[in-house]
Amino acid sequence: MIVAVAVNTAVGVKNLTSTIPIVSSFLADAVHLGLVASFARPGGNVTGITPYVDGLPAKQLELARDVVPGAARVGILGNMNDPKAPPQRREIEDAARPLEVSVVAPEIRSPEDLPGAMTTLAGERVDVVIVLQTTMLLSERRQIAALAAAKRLPAVYGYREHVDEGGLISYGVDTRWCYRRAAAFVHKILNGTAPGDLPLEFPTHLELVVNLKTAKALDITISPLLLARADEVLE
Repeated sequence: MIVAVAVNTAVGVKNLTSTIPIVSSFLADAVHLGLVASFARPGGNVTGITPYVDGLPAKQLELARDVVPGAARVGILGNMNDPKAPPQRREIEDAARPLEVSVVAPEIRSPEDLPGAMTTLAGERVDVVIVLQTTMLLSERRQIAALAAAKRLPAVYGYREHVDEGGLISYGVDTRWCYRRAAAFVHKILNGTAPGDLPLEFPTHLELVVNLKTAKALDITISPLLLARADEVLE
């Protein structure tokens, strides 16, 4: 068996074998990428957790406008060479259109592009930034938090790990749950269940995490209602 944490790793391994079972804790866009036939009946040698929840990017846009009331220009930070990114961007753009919110999305391909992208967003005078859920951006969370602080840009993230490193606020899946749940798939396969017979699972809970220290540094007041909704508040 092979455990491939991220979907890009799963794609690479799938290209090498169609027989060895593959379990992934982050199978985004798995049908479109040809990893599985369907969520309910994967049918091949790949299964696991799909972290992409329909409607989540639109909710992150809604959260961004709660953090910065009346925000009319929203920046998107996302590397489009990650298969998880384009669907998120499209959903945010679709949700922004009826609200008459303009979206600015500089091109990013590698970590070296991040400083320039943040400079572009600051130069475009965006009110708030949404950082997409991609493998590279999660790995670069310390750099992103530092860049956002330097440019005084409030940012909404999909992973709480960003907030742990100084990001402002996150709303998304609990990655720790995804890792733990993937272990259950491994156990079932080792006990004889075919991976193609194990339906993909979606996270059952989305968590909201707020960093009040960062909010204070950015001179942003988080509403009491939003704080009451938070699963965790870092002070």
